[in-house]
Amino acid sequence: MQNIVPSRVAFVGLGTMGFPMAGHLQMAGHEVTVFNRTKAKAQRWADCFHGAIAETPREAAEHDSFVFLCVGNDDDVRSIVYGEDGVLAGMSPGSALIDHTTTSAVLAREIAEKCAEKGVSFVDAPVTGGESGAQQGTLSVLCGGDELTVNLIRPIVSAYASSITRIGPVGHGQLAKMVNQICIAGCVQGLAEALAFGQRSGINMEKVLSAIGSGAASSWQMNNRGMTMLDKKFDFGFAVDWMRKDLGIVLDEASRNGADLPVTKTVDGFYKEVQEMGGGRLDTSSLILRLLK
Repeated sequence: MQNIVPSRVAFVGLGTMGFPMAGHLQMAGHEVTVFNRTKAKAQRWADCFHGAIAETPREAAEHDSFVFLCVGNDDDVRSIVYGEDGVLAGMSPGSALIDHTTTSAVLAREIAEKCAEKGVSFVDAPVTGGESGAQQGTLSVLCGGDELTVNLIRPIVSAYASSITRIGPVGHGQLAKMVNQICIAGCVQGLAEALAFGQRSGINMEKVLSAIGSGAASSWQMNNRGMTMLDKKFDFGFAVDWMRKDLGIVLDEASRNGADLPVTKTVDGFYKEVQEMGGGRLDTSSLILRLLK
């Protein structure tokens, strides 16, 4: 693989994140073939970026050295990778499969074993940065895989990422994403409580956020979602439903490794309340809604 010059790549999954990510690849000069279960969305992508559309995941992966996935969950990944029409059936020895989906570390290791049987390299590479990061090409990518393969994909992935970090062997990218989601869950809950407290106290919260936004309490969530939470605007990229999916993966992993996650478990329950209020498709910052009832 060291001598391969990537010019043809496949991208499977054109959701909120995958659509712009695949677009950045095409705009960077790669010849991109896409597959999406909803063909209308694939056609819309092709109209925007002038790439090719495949009829099946297998067709998308044929003749391409690098195949990227960005779908929903573990089951979605399995349905795309395995079977007669799966990407693995179309991949050749020496190629690489890169999964940007947030999944379990268990699945990452499982797929890596299946890929190895066919001489295909695998990298679990979940991303952080949200919809805006995907659109702007500034995502952070957390990679699990061998160093050679991660270095090979860097020039390609840099089309939509400002940070690409090899955390360790296969599975470690997903574990790092779990750490990320644990941090976000606690941060958003703390911010929601602080904002609700401030509103009930009657102080000028716009001034408060401006005053503390560069101090020790500062966070990305505060600086990007503080005012929108106060304004009850929750039409951003990462939905509560997806956060609960991710936290479910976290809690399942914690049950295996023995980690005690009381805050994460509590916040997951709070997000369940938001779902029950009809907020499953709202941004994760909608966590404040249960405090403003």
